[in-house]
Amino acid sequence: MLGNWFKTGLLMAAIMALFGVAGAAIGGGQGMLFALLVGLATNLWAYWFSDAMVLRLYNAREVDATSAPQLYGAVRDLAARAGLPMPRVYLIDEAQPNAFATGRNPEHAAVAATRGIVELLSARELHGVLAHELAHVKHRDILTSTITASIAGAISALAHFGMFFGGRDDDQRNPVLALLVLILAPIAAVLIQLAISRGREYEADRGGAEISGDPGALADALAKMERYTKGLPLPAAEEHPATAQMMIVNPLHEGGLAGLFSTHPPIEDRIRRLLALAAQYQRGLPPR
Repeated sequence: MLGNWFKTGLLMAAIMALFGVAGAAIGGGQGMLFALLVGLATNLWAYWFSDAMVLRLYNAREVDATSAPQLYGAVRDLAARAGLPMPRVYLIDEAQPNAFATGRNPEHAAVAATRGIVELLSARELHGVLAHELAHVKHRDILTSTITASIAGAISALAHFGMFFGGRDDDQRNPVLALLVLILAPIAAVLIQLAISRGREYEADRGGAEISGDPGALADALAKMERYTKGLPLPAAEEHPATAQMMIVNPLHEGGLAGLFSTHPPIEDRIRRLLALAAQYQRGLPPR
């Protein structure tokens, strides 16, 4: 848990540094001070409210045992197995099969799944996916991923502001350097997402397998979801790509060089690791 708190603190520090550099490029010393204040306010806001913002972006609707018995019951059973408080459960009325977890800690967590994933997957496969999301909650990844999603968008907005409103002339500023910083700031935000997102997906796959006791269930679910997500758009993710890294599989339709900047590990590699883990379970060996 200490490692995840350190990771979150490092993320916030990196975000503050990016805000400061971009602000200096836009408006010199005063711009840097203003940007740092904005960065501090954004960090505080993201800690308390970014989960609600993300759920609102996806038009997620909170459900219970009456309105969504299969989804709610699976989350309830798996949360009990994982020793976690019962999170809030949300349903997203979209055909693309996908899911994510959000919140600032296990006591204030939420699990959201699309209508498509509930309809597509078998009960066993759905349990594998939801166990993965609860592993994010247990590992306290959810605060890091939610803050990253909200603040990456803010950095891009700050950079676009600087491109159109370059600030006052300042002899101490190098206009070429300023332009370079404004271009690179959003890329740096994406790289921060990459550094955080890929490793935690592997850990959540492993942690989810431990919660469900069935690594093959998640492997089967990932293979099925990979086939369907390519042909079914998720409009909210396309409009707000900074939130894509929260999903269990990449919801964006990108090709070419964009794959190099994917916030998700290759599905094939995740499946291979899960199947190897399943083989260990079958042999009665402890997971390595």
